[in-house]
Amino acid sequence: MQAKVTAIGTYVPERIVDNQYFESIVETSDEWIVSRTGIHTRRFAAETEFTSHLCTAAALNLAEENNVTLDDVDFIIVATVTPDQIMPSVASQVQDKLGLTHAGAIDISAACAGFGYGVILAQGLIAAGTHRKVLVFGAETLTKFTNYEDRTSCILFGDGAGCVLVEAAEKGNILAAVAGSQGDGGKDLYISGKRKQINGQDIITDNKIHQNGRAVFKWAVNTVSAQMPVLAQRANLEISDINWFIPHSANMRIIEALCNQTGFPIEKTLESISVYGNTSSASIPLALHRGIREGKVKKGDKLMLIGFGGGLVYAGIVLEWPG
Repeated sequence: MQAKVTAIGTYVPERIVDNQYFESIVETSDEWIVSRTGIHTRRFAAETEFTSHLCTAAALNLAEENNVTLDDVDFIIVATVTPDQIMPSVASQVQDKLGLTHAGAIDISAACAGFGYGVILAQGLIAAGTHRKVLVFGAETLTKFTNYEDRTSCILFGDGAGCVLVEAAEKGNILAAVAGSQGDGGKDLYISGKRKQINGQDIITDNKIHQNGRAVFKWAVNTVSAQMPVLAQRANLEISDINWFIPHSANMRIIEALCNQTGFPIEKTLESISVYGNTSSASIPLALHRGIREGKVKKGDKLMLIGFGGGLVYAGIVLEWPG
């Protein structure tokens, strides 16, 4: 059997936070934020709202919008770097909240590339014949790990969740995949936890997000632009055959740089950064779902999804949208 992505759902918290909010807590302005990131608003989870709650709401949205049942889901994969707690997994909590008593459940940690990794793993489970219906989530509550004294990073992050249903089928629609890592760049983007060094470099241990924006920007543009033709070739396509490019929405300036470097039309690129901020592993499904709702993504469209982030890691797939 082959793996087929059949449905998508998303959820974002109710609280909308505009750029004026940050003018009151750090030295910045709406103009500065928009010009450097493309962000106008983002969503903040409530104090009692965590990643498992966002995932559950996204799954219910998927079921409602696509008129499908989740009762026979037999595996759950949650990509997140902001779990409710280290143990139990977010996936196990989602399994319980959805009442999926026969589903396996795991979390994976691949930062902003997590959603792509999750789909690749789901494809493998189905190809192996061990599972037939997998829910894959990209979900984050990054605002609970944000350093609000860092004016260069606190403006970036938002909360949200997206999920897709990956099912066994005679003919799949995941046409190609790539994944890779550059571990020596881990010092440039991390949530510190209790570790005191990464690759010999002292780090801050405050359990907040820290990043070297310039280094990550350069790595992301060079890495993703190099992988785009590789991914297209593996799908037996030309870059010009891709209907929609959906990169991780880290920063609008990164997306523009990618399009400039590769010649891919920015008008055929989908983003979620402008309205939801950087939501890490959730940004790609949020952008895809937004494109569907706006009538851009059509049945049969060839989509190139590439995530990149802390690790440093990247993962991408080419997907033919089922409609």
